[in-house]
Amino acid sequence: MFRTSRRAAILAAGALMLTLVACDTGPDESEAEDLSGNRTGAMADYKLGDQFKATEALSFSMLYNNHPSYALKDDWLFWSELSKRTNVKLENVAVPLSDYEQKRSLLIGAGDAPFIIPKTYHPQEDAFVSSGAILPVSDYVDLMPNFKDKVAKWNLKPEIDSLRQQDGKYYLLPGLHERPWQDYSIAVRTDVLQQLNLQVPKTWDDVYTMLKAMKAANPSTYPFSDRWSKPTPGGNLINIVTASFGAFGGWNYQHAKFNEGTKKFEYNGASDTYKQSVEYLHKLVSEGLLDPESFIQSDDQARQKLANGKSFVISSNAQTLVNDYRADLAKTLPTAKLAKIPLPVGPAGEINPASRTENGIMISKKARESKNFVAMMQFIDWLWYSDAGQEFAKWGVEGTTFTKDGSGKRSLASDVNVVGLNPSGTKHLQKDFGFYNGVFAYGGNPELVNGFFSAEEQEIQKVMGARKPVAPQPPAPFTDEEREQATLWETALKDHVTQMTLKFILGQRPLSEWNAYVAELKAKNSQQYIDLKNKAYERFKKANS
Repeated sequence: MFRTSRRAAILAAGALMLTLVACDTGPDESEAEDLSGNRTGAMADYKLGDQFKATEALSFSMLYNNHPSYALKDDWLFWSELSKRTNVKLENVAVPLSDYEQKRSLLIGAGDAPFIIPKTYHPQEDAFVSSGAILPVSDYVDLMPNFKDKVAKWNLKPEIDSLRQQDGKYYLLPGLHERPWQDYSIAVRTDVLQQLNLQVPKTWDDVYTMLKAMKAANPSTYPFSDRWSKPTPGGNLINIVTASFGAFGGWNYQHAKFNEGTKKFEYNGASDTYKQSVEYLHKLVSEGLLDPESFIQSDDQARQKLANGKSFVISSNAQTLVNDYRADLAKTLPTAKLAKIPLPVGPAGEINPASRTENGIMISKKARESKNFVAMMQFIDWLWYSDAGQEFAKWGVEGTTFTKDGSGKRSLASDVNVVGLNPSGTKHLQKDFGFYNGVFAYGGNPELVNGFFSAEEQEIQKVMGARKPVAPQPPAPFTDEEREQATLWETALKDHVTQMTLKFILGQRPLSEWNAYVAELKAKNSQQYIDLKNKAYERFKKANS
C-alpha cells in the first residue's frame, strides 16, 4: 500500500503476506529495502542504548500539537538541548490542540503533511492507509533498536499485533508502557464525605449512593458537574463508565467489541453492556445527581461550579487535580479538600482498562524518499523509545531541571515546579523549559511514568496496578476495499450513537425505545459492518493459525 504496484502485489499474494505475521521475524523484516541512498546523516552503527547524534546537522518537519497549558516557545531549553545532543532541529508545524485532528487530516489529504506526525491515537491511522499517504512503519523498525527491545522485553506483541492492517503491517509507532496506567477517574470533595460520614466510593454503585447523600444534604445543587465534553460530549465520563461496564464510549468509542464468550465481534453501541452504562448515567441525570449541562458546558464552567461549591464531584486526572481544581479551591474555598479516587469498579469487575500502548507517530510517505530517512528513524527511536530519550523528554537536563541521588532517584530542581511538586518553584518545567510535553513525554517503565506522581497518586496506581489488565482486541484488519466501505458506514453510525446516547442519558428519548434505536443502527448498516469485521477476524486468524 506504499505504492500502487505494491498494493496490487499484496492483493495477489495476501495469504502469503499474512502468513509472515506468524513467523518469528514477522513482517517487520519481510522486505529488505535498499536504503543506501537514504543514510545521509545517519549513524553507521546505531544500536540499543546508544546516544543518537546525526553525523551532520539535520532538520525534520513535524506536526506539533500546541497545548494551551504550555504554549509553544522557540526558546525552550528542550529545543536547544535536543539539538546539542542529537544534531537535529525540528521544524514545527504548530496546530492548536482544538484543531489538531482536523488539520492533520487536511494536511495528509493534500499531500502536505510534515515528515513526523505524532499524537495519533489508534485507529485514527486507518483512514490514511489505503491512500498510501503514510508509511508502513513496521517495515522499518529494524532501524529502531530501542523500540524493538521494549516490545520484546515488555511482551507487547499482542498490543502491536492489534495495530496490524490487512497486509500484515502496522502504520503507527505507538507509545509503549511496561504496565497499564489508568490516569483518568473522578475527583471527590473528601471534606464533604467526612461531613456526611461517607466512605470513599469503590464502585459505581457506591458513587450513586454518595451522590444521593450529597443531593439530600444540598437539594439545590447537582453534586456531580463534569468537564471534558468538547469536542466529544461526555468524553471522559462516558469513557470511564462504559469501560467499567465492559464497553467502549466517549473518547474511546469503538464500533466493534470482541465478545470473549462467542469469540465474535458485536456492535458496541448496541451491546447490552453499552446499554447498561447508558442506563446508569440516565439514572444519575434523572435523579438530579449529575448536571445535564455536563455534556455541553465548557471546562471553565465546570471548574467554576466546583470552585464555588455548587458541585462536589468532577472528572479528573493527576495533573488537573493539582493544577486546576486544588488551585481553584484554594482561592474560593480554602478549607475544601479534594481527592482523585481509583477508577470505580463496575459490572466488568476489578479491571484496569488502560492500554499499554497509547498515542503514537505516523510517518509521511514523503519521508521515505528523503536522503536523511534512516537518520530520522534513528532519531525517533532515540527520543521516543530509548531510556535516555524518555528521561530527557520528561525530566529535562540533569543539574538544571532535575537532580539524581546516589541510587539514581530523580528529583526536580529546587526552583522548578510541575504538577504542584515544588509549589515555591519560580520556574515551570513545561511552560518555561518545554519538558514533560505531551508530544514527546509518554510511555516508559513505571519508575519513569510515576516519577511526578504525588504520594497519593502513587497509592492510586498501586490499587489500579493490582487489577486485571484488559486484553487488547484481536486483530481484524480490513482490506482496502473493505476499509473504504466501512469508512462510509462508520461516520453515520458514530453520529447516530453519539446523538442517541445523549438523548437516552438526558431523558430526551425514553430507554423503552432502545430496541428501536438498535433497529435504526441496523438500518445504518451496523450488522453489515460487524459481518465485515468478523469476516476480517476469521481471515486474519486463519492466515496466522
